[in-house]
This record gives sequence, C-alpha cells and structure tokens, in this order.
Amino acid sequence: MAQAKGVSEQAEELEFRQMQELGELMIYRSQINKLADGEWDDSPEFSLGPLKQSLMGEDPRLPQMPEKPTLVDFFNLRFGPSKQHLLQSAALGVKNGLSEKMVLACLLHDVSVIAFFRPDHGYWGAQMLEPYVDEEVAWAIRMHQALRFFPDESVGYEYPEAYAKRFGVDYQVEPYIQRDYDYARSHKWYMSARMICLNDLYAFDPDVEVQVEDFEDIIGRHFKQPEEGLGNDSSPAAHMWRTLRRPANAL
Repeated sequence: MAQAKGVSEQAEELEFRQMQELGELMIYRSQINKLADGEWDDSPEFSLGPLKQSLMGEDPRLPQMPEKPTLVDFFNLRFGPSKQHLLQSAALGVKNGLSEKMVLACLLHDVSVIAFFRPDHGYWGAQMLEPYVDEEVAWAIRMHQALRFFPDESVGYEYPEAYAKRFGVDYQVEPYIQRDYDYARSHKWYMSARMICLNDLYAFDPDVEVQVEDFEDIIGRHFKQPEEGLGNDSSPAAHMWRTLRRPANAL
C-alpha cells in the first residue's frame, strides 16, 4: 500500500504543477517584495531581464476570481488563513454588542496586514476601504493603529502584553503615532477606534473557525459593493484591489 503523502509534499507537488502551467512566462518580483526580504542592490547597472513573455492578467497559480468579485470573494480567494484574526475579532464585536457598523470595522481593521502590507496597516487599510464604507469606519480603522499603543483605563484597555514581548519593554512609538493618538484622543469618533482595539484579538483561537458568510448581511448593509466588481470600478482605491487580484502582473 502506498504511503500517504504529507502536507508539505503535496504542497510542493502543487507548486511544481502550477509552475509547469506557467511555462516560460516571466514572473517579476516587486522592489518592495525584495526589500521585505532584506535584498538591496545599489548597482548602477540597469536591466529589464531576459526578453521573455511576461505574466499579465489572471495568475493560474491562484484561485480563480469571478469577473465581478465581491468583498466576500476576496476574503475567500485572496486572504490567507490569518483572516481568522479578522473574523474572530468581528465575532467578538457581535458578542460584545457593537453596532453593525463597528462590527464591520472590526472585520476589516487589519485588512492591509492580511492582504497587502504590515507597515502602517491602519493607514493602508483605511485607504483601501474609504470609497466603500462609512467615513467613521474608515477613520476608526486608520486611527486604531495609533490607539492600540496607548492604554485607556476608562474602558479597560491595557497596553498589550504581546507588544512588550515583541517590541521590547522600552519601545517608544514613532512621532507620527504619538501625533495621531493626541489628535484622535479628542475626536468625536475616538471611541469608535478604541472599540476596534478592545475587540482586537491579539491571539485568535486556532480551534475556532469563523466564516465570512456569517457577516454577509452586515457587509451587504454597510459595504458599498461596486456593481461592476471590486477592483473594476473607478474609485481612488480600485487599483489596490486589482493589484490584490493579480499581484504578479508585470505592469
């Protein structure tokens, strides 16, 4: 009897089959992708590389997206397993009685971490979402990045123990984080951003799996889904969703 293949072996075989499907197509890595791996080249030489056909359009290595993708499609087909952090945070928000609008904010607060970039994720996430959500939701997502570093005893929010371990007990925030905290502290929507912090699960439960479909009604009522599909519209943020859909496009 043949021995069952392990998960890693199956993944390697899948990757090999996907590379075969690509044939001779060139796949380019973006500069920010290289920088994130600590790669730096200040050589004065410049080259476009070998003149081969480059991948443009849909990437056969990725799950196929519908022609008019929705936010739920991006959750299911482009967001990685760490999306459970978003889903469980939103579920906690429901349990704690937050309004639907703020549950949506919890559901999307780390969308940039899950889909795009970790640095300045609150700012990136707000920019991705501004055309499609209420102004208060986008503001809260932007400002939760600063507020999470500052305790608020009035609502029982303490400085996360995980931050002390990850960044060091003597870590000091950047001046722009301090500036935005000071600004947010006296803003009319301060508590909206603070609610994201209070329902932000810093360690989600690996034994619990929440589905994005559990929030379809809330998304339907509070997310302005473009009729032509997310990324196919002409909003100032549509290009970010197109990039997420086809991240290996040469240009």
